[in-house]
Amino acid sequence: MAQAEIVITEVSEKAGREAFVDVQYRLNADDPNFVPQLRSEEIERYTPGGNPYFEHARCQLFLAQRGGQVVGRIAAHIDELALAQPPEQGMGPETGMWGALQAEDGAVAAALIARAEQWLRGQGMTRVLAPMTLSVWEEPGLLVKGFDHPPMIMMGHNSPEQRGWIEGAGYAAAKTLATYDLEIAKPFPPLIQRIVQSGEKNARIRIRDVNLKNFDREVEIICTILNDAWSDNWGFVPFTPTEIAYTAKKMKPLVKPDLVRIAEYDGEPVAFMITLPDANQIQLKAVRRNGKPSLLGWIKLGLWMLRTKPADMRVPLMGVVKRLQSTRMASQLAFMMIETIRHAAATRYGGKRGEIGWVLDDNQGMNAIAEAIDAKVNKEYLVYAKGL
Repeated sequence: MAQAEIVITEVSEKAGREAFVDVQYRLNADDPNFVPQLRSEEIERYTPGGNPYFEHARCQLFLAQRGGQVVGRIAAHIDELALAQPPEQGMGPETGMWGALQAEDGAVAAALIARAEQWLRGQGMTRVLAPMTLSVWEEPGLLVKGFDHPPMIMMGHNSPEQRGWIEGAGYAAAKTLATYDLEIAKPFPPLIQRIVQSGEKNARIRIRDVNLKNFDREVEIICTILNDAWSDNWGFVPFTPTEIAYTAKKMKPLVKPDLVRIAEYDGEPVAFMITLPDANQIQLKAVRRNGKPSLLGWIKLGLWMLRTKPADMRVPLMGVVKRLQSTRMASQLAFMMIETIRHAAATRYGGKRGEIGWVLDDNQGMNAIAEAIDAKVNKEYLVYAKGL
């Protein structure tokens, strides 16, 4: 019996966005390592006026239907700030993106990718990077290693089949992103301990907690350092003030002063490290597979937010101002921040694991720091490119 035709439609209204979000829950229902995020937050992610990404990006959502049932989705988007970046840094003029791919099978995936490419060509794009869901600061890349355990907070997860679907559509790997796993209850090697102790004796260095009473100012300091520290990195797109405020509001319930550190040198903020308790641990237990917690689930989430224990940790962002990069001071500040946060995570929050990343494959400094503290790569993601 012939299979029903695959129909791809554009969606933009509320009902379409809800269907776009809901299909991921159905297609991943049997994957024990898929972490269902809150449905309301997923809908907000794809809603103009909700996610400030849309202030500088054009985006078209697509749904695939077969036999009257939604069987897949994809989002094609163009970031005006990414278009303005130097081409040698990965983005640049005429580079569009797609992401959020979910498909029941390879035929559906091929139809969705082709439709996203068609839309991007119609917008004047000649090259595509994928998958990007949505911004490079959200969930970039396709998981290709580490399917045996759930992702930590703010990291993506996908089925192993997607790699074949994407490469079968003519895409070639452009960049590898890795996350590192670290046993945080174990002290660092003696050499690193000596480097940390040396820094602690330096009166010009101060590693301090973030001050929640002046949270907005602290966020501004961190993002100023971030936009400077990452400005030469592959895939860099600057954070806007609106995105800074939005992200800070989202993260604030998880922010613990002793897990977010700012390093000062001669009184000037020059580095930072953000560590977040892994909320995905509790969401696996509290959020139903459709993204809607039960009443008991909401209670579990609320209690965990209050106690935040036990909690493994993820370091999504850290940076050192550009003028200090490639110096001994940069690595010393990094080791000092990592050590103080490692100790707090293990002793105050009952953490056993930490995850650092993502880290670019050509970020020699950060990869060297991860190796020096005995961290091991536990997940790898690929960002693909294709000419249109």
